[in-house]
Parts: sequence; structure tokens; C-alpha cells
Amino acid sequence: VQLVESGGGLVQPGGSLRLSCAGSGFTVSSYFMSWYRQAPAKERELVASITSAGGSTNYRDSVKGRFTISRDNAKNTVYLQMDRMKPEDTAVYYCHRGGPSGPWGQGTQVTVSS
Repeated sequence: VQLVESGGGLVQPGGSLRLSCAGSGFTVSSYFMSWYRQAPAKERELVASITSAGGSTNYRDSVKGRFTISRDNAKNTVYLQMDRMKPEDTAVYYCHRGGPSGPWGQGTQVTVSS
């Protein structure tokens, strides 16, 4: 089982990025999937999640209306589209599968700065 994130980078405030999380060794659509982030000297926090059946989504308040989590079953990949980004979105973003003991990706750095 492996989760591989990609798509991070440097973006100006107000800009956009799309993160990808490719799953291998399991079927992404069969699991609850989520994106977390961890800024320097802060705890890791849940950003967005998507359920297996039905694909219901949920977001932390600070990203509602700006971020969108989605899933491409054919590519076995989960995405996080981030729009109207702010400096406070700067963090390492992680993909996670399932419950507390589920696997994590290696993380991808996102920096929002002018």
C-alpha cells in the first residue's frame, strides 16, 4: 500500500494549485480519504475529506469555498484543488487513507508567498 502526493510548490497569494494523491496497492474509491496539512511549529490538521460510498465531502472552515477535494476512480487518485490561496495555507500537505492507523503519503510542500 502506498500513497504518493505531488503538485506542491510556490504560489502567489490569490493563486491556485492542484495536489494529487495516487494510490497503489488498494482501491482509492473503497476508502475514506483525506488531506491534512502541517505548518511549521503547528499540529497536523485535517483540511478536507471524501467518503467512499457516495463521495460526500467535508472541509475545515478556513478552506471552505476555496478548496475542493475530488476523486478520479479510473486513475485511482484523489485531488485537492486549492484556489484563492492565502499565506496561511503554507504547510506540508499529506494524503491519508481511512482511520487513525491508516497509511500516510510522504507529504508535499506548499508555500504561498509573494
